[in-house]
Amino acid sequence: MRTSIATVSLSGALTEKLTAAARAGFDGVEIFENDLLASPLTPEEVRARCADLGLSIDLYQPMRDIEAVPSEEFARNLRRAEHKFRLMERLGADTVLVCSSVSPLAEDDDALAAFQLRRLAELAEGFGIRVAYEALAWGRHVSTYDHAWRIVEAADHPALGTCLDSFHILARGSDPKGIEDIPGEKIFFLQLADAPLMAMDVLQWSRHYRCFPGQGGFDVAGLVGHVMRAGYEGPLSLEVFNDVFRQAEAGPTAVDALRSLLVLQESVGLTEPPAPVVPTGIAFAELVTPDVEPLSEILEALGFARTARHRSKPVDLWQQGEARLLLNTGPAARRDGTQLAAVGLESPDPAGAARRAEALLAPVLPRRRAPEDAPLEAVAAPDGTELFFCATDRPELPSWTGDFEPTAHKSPVVHKSPAAHESPASPNSPVSGGIHRIDHLALTQPWHQFDEAALFHHSVLGLGAQESVDVADPYGLLRSRAVTNADGSVRIALGVGAAPSADEGGRAQHIALATGDIVTAARRFRDAGGRLLPIPANYYDDLAAKYELGDGELEAYRELGILYDRDADGAFRHCYTETIGRVFFELVQRDAGYRGYGAQNAPVRLAAQHVRRPVR
Repeated sequence: MRTSIATVSLSGALTEKLTAAARAGFDGVEIFENDLLASPLTPEEVRARCADLGLSIDLYQPMRDIEAVPSEEFARNLRRAEHKFRLMERLGADTVLVCSSVSPLAEDDDALAAFQLRRLAELAEGFGIRVAYEALAWGRHVSTYDHAWRIVEAADHPALGTCLDSFHILARGSDPKGIEDIPGEKIFFLQLADAPLMAMDVLQWSRHYRCFPGQGGFDVAGLVGHVMRAGYEGPLSLEVFNDVFRQAEAGPTAVDALRSLLVLQESVGLTEPPAPVVPTGIAFAELVTPDVEPLSEILEALGFARTARHRSKPVDLWQQGEARLLLNTGPAARRDGTQLAAVGLESPDPAGAARRAEALLAPVLPRRRAPEDAPLEAVAAPDGTELFFCATDRPELPSWTGDFEPTAHKSPVVHKSPAAHESPASPNSPVSGGIHRIDHLALTQPWHQFDEAALFHHSVLGLGAQESVDVADPYGLLRSRAVTNADGSVRIALGVGAAPSADEGGRAQHIALATGDIVTAARRFRDAGGRLLPIPANYYDDLAAKYELGDGELEAYRELGILYDRDADGAFRHCYTETIGRVFFELVQRDAGYRGYGAQNAPVRLAAQHVRRPVR
């Protein structure tokens, strides 16, 4: 179907909004009146600009407080409407949005409302314009879509129809099934927005917290299904009021917006893009660093060994069990400092995963490679993290590991402790207390891309999105939302601060490493010279009050800075290394049934990290 977006959904001047919408791939726009009034372009120039960009003007909006008013007020409204219709002629727009009245002058009289809307439609018809009447969720007397339709039906004029808005319908808890009783030709326009489920005034909810379909808690797809079954043939149009979108760059926001509509159309069976290819594991995490020594020291203390080097690039492979880390000291590392730059996702069909990503507007990344290098497909996530679709040591597909040449290495250093009687082992066979694999990755998002990142990872990668949680930081609230595959072999925790800040680029990301014996692993790391994040004694006093732990368990946790969480399905133990640049490591011991990430401990960890400065 054709796609459209209201200019109010994007930031910037009107020309910037139009350019962003066109570049993203939208077919048309709704012109929000304030955007036109603030533009130095004449309506004719706006019309020409849209034509040059390949955009239709699908709606002019909004016209407010028209109906069910005293006769003298309605006469003034008709004069106002005539002016708007002449302007729309110049603009080339043939449909106007009329919102249900919120005026204190409006009367609770459906017959009067129908009569005056018919008069308005008669006037509009003379200009070749249609009137789409919409029920605002906070309308003075008309606040539901079915009420608005009854008035339109009673007015009985061919130039008068209804506009359906998913926010106004779903925010009031109306049953959208009744939409199927409205003739499709009388649904003049469809506006779409999602929103997080919140208990607040509906007007404030609407003005500040709308988001694109798939980013909130509404069943927008279900509503669209009802509209399609009614016979609607117009565009799918986004009208989103959101404080974050109003501050973010228009171009990326428009791409995110169109992606949401592509996913929505797929979910209701209107399109069939390439099917999601859900990753089955984390093949590697790539760190870029200008100084490999601090990272090498941490990795050696953790039990990793440098096992191979890329044949043509300054990239080393460090490995322990199935946990693989790449250390890249190329030019990007010297420019940006130590950070997590790329993730390799184990894929049953790397080419299919790349086709899906490209179809949903993920930027395909050019890759410099030698002729003998494995043909890895890579796309960029919204935060710039490079995502590689990989096959690791599978005979039917080229393996990225074939690009690396083995290098001589020392066995991992193992220091004995009372709880550890094992011997050193190869990096492919972790000893008890060693690291088995990457448990999860925690990626801090730019402040304006949190919802976009969640939709991207869900729609492009096919990962399931968990509920968003708030975490207390010493300087404000952080939001976190995890995405995961069905068996938990891929877990990514997306996080963001509550607002833009000057040090946003300094927020750390981390790699969580799974072990079967965290006490042994933490002691080995410490005894090998690694520094664990100290946790205040007050935390352990509280932990003793919350849980009955085994003999010596609390003392070991206190000694090593291990944090503890428990739910109905199991326990979670975790501790942290110092931060190098923007990266730190987490050691994790997870019971099989535990699905969380120790969120209740995050405020303690964050406060402790604020005290400890990162190693640069």
